[in-house]
Amino acid sequence: MYRSHSCGELRIAHVGEEVTLSGWVQVSRDFGGMTFMDMRDRYGITQIVFNMDDDAQLCEQARKLGREDVIKINGKVRERSNKNPNRDTGDIEIEVTELTILNESKVPPFTIEDETDGGDDLRMKYRYLDIRRSPVRNNLIFRSKLAIETRKYLDQEGFIEVETPVLIKSTPEGARDFVVPSRMNPGQFYALPQSPQTFKQILMIGGMDKYFQIVKCFRDEDLRADRQPEFTQIDCEMSFVTRDEVLATFEGLTKYLFKTLNGIDLPDFPLMSYDDAVKIYGSDKPDTRFEMHFVELNDVAQGKGFGVFDNAELIVGICAKGQASEYSNKDIKKLTEWMQRPQIGAKGLVYVKFEADGNIKSSVGKFFSDEDLKVWGEKMGAEPGDMLLILSGETDKTRKQLNELRLEMGNRMGLMDPTVFNPLWVVDFPLLEWDEESERFHAMHHPFTSPKKEDQDKMLTGDHATMKALKADAYDLVINGVEIGGGSIRIHDRELQSKNFDLLGFTKEEAEEQFGFLLGAFEYGAPPHGGIAFGFDRLCAVMNGVNSIRDFIAFPKNNQGRDMMIDAPSPIADEQYDELSLKSTVK
Repeated sequence: MYRSHSCGELRIAHVGEEVTLSGWVQVSRDFGGMTFMDMRDRYGITQIVFNMDDDAQLCEQARKLGREDVIKINGKVRERSNKNPNRDTGDIEIEVTELTILNESKVPPFTIEDETDGGDDLRMKYRYLDIRRSPVRNNLIFRSKLAIETRKYLDQEGFIEVETPVLIKSTPEGARDFVVPSRMNPGQFYALPQSPQTFKQILMIGGMDKYFQIVKCFRDEDLRADRQPEFTQIDCEMSFVTRDEVLATFEGLTKYLFKTLNGIDLPDFPLMSYDDAVKIYGSDKPDTRFEMHFVELNDVAQGKGFGVFDNAELIVGICAKGQASEYSNKDIKKLTEWMQRPQIGAKGLVYVKFEADGNIKSSVGKFFSDEDLKVWGEKMGAEPGDMLLILSGETDKTRKQLNELRLEMGNRMGLMDPTVFNPLWVVDFPLLEWDEESERFHAMHHPFTSPKKEDQDKMLTGDHATMKALKADAYDLVINGVEIGGGSIRIHDRELQSKNFDLLGFTKEEAEEQFGFLLGAFEYGAPPHGGIAFGFDRLCAVMNGVNSIRDFIAFPKNNQGRDMMIDAPSPIADEQYDELSLKSTVK
């Protein structure tokens, strides 16, 4: 027997018992006649003791152990004289009577502690060591529990879990596909799914009524903290439902998960239109833990001889409460330079300080009187001690830039409490986006999203201007400025779906080649249906108040899309190129 108990199991009630433990050597402390050692497994850490007076040979053997050696010990549980209140097993220790070395370890390339000295790439290369650290291990345990509780809730709601194919057909919409050459069909390729979208719609046509899947998806796109080339979704679809019924079901799921795993009772989720979100926050995924709403100033800031404003399509600002005394001219200059970085691209930043003594200071004071600036302050709700930060330029670009500034100021001012969770539904997205470069429409969500019911006839008969104004029966769940999930009511009528493909630039032949199976299925009694997909990795991260989804993925890729541990992607053998009817690009 390797163990009678785990390293996190023993308590004061076990004192006097003979036990067997197995695990890794965390750290060793030699005090001459006594050697103390922390022994670790997945469940916790137990202190073990070797006594020179009892067994000198055993104590010498213990002193030769290194960090991460795998050992088995037999011994007696005793009460510790110096208890450790920060450890579950801190009231006891094991007086060792027998030691077996199961496997020796090389010196680890970084310390296996909660706070480690290993960099990201090094820890990803030795991921099997990183997983031994409790923060990583606990994240993976949380992820497992989240998946189990998700299945419990959806099962209780009548959902059926169905696995959909991983080798599918490449489609031109959305992000780039990962493609897989077919050996048995030379010159043809599968694609790895970006989502199971069409399959879950087919399941609704097949009468499954309620489907879900915790599913791997793949997108060949540039990476960042909240993106990986392979990621996991809680993917769902329902038949005979309205938007509000879908929202109620998955608001219920979200509340259940937060309550079960975090012990948090979330309030009811408010609805915010896409137009309001963009106008008030400059983003379709607003962080509503703090206000700092956008206020437009065109009507009070133009016509005063300041060309930057007079020629701007939009003048808009935020009020940073209590910040007038916090920002010197040097600080403002640094903030302006931060806004002028290529990632944001602002041309400049205008400030107005309403100082506590009543004085007003502004970077545009020579163009605007104090009375003019007071009008701005009144419009933006400024009080003595507050500071206005104002941008101008093209409407869409300026709002995006001010969103970045608002989030930066919210962070600097300590307004983004990671223990506070503000969920909301963003609804009524535009159905289509016009792209000037390609001179065609793109789907805001995806090509299968239905226009709102009142817009369906307009979609079939309207002109170009009407198409730009169409609203989608689509919705996103946003928590603390992070898009957790998105979905829509789907098109279930062949004529309407064909019209949408027309608007998106598909020829009849292309639409039939790519999606003929779905269009054909619509002719056999497709029910009204809709669904949603949650980013499972993102949900894990947000529920734990962190930004990076890597922390919740067992074997993540780095920013170049590489698996540092197995060194993938990697070349293939010449024989494989021949089998797949491909030409090698390696010289």
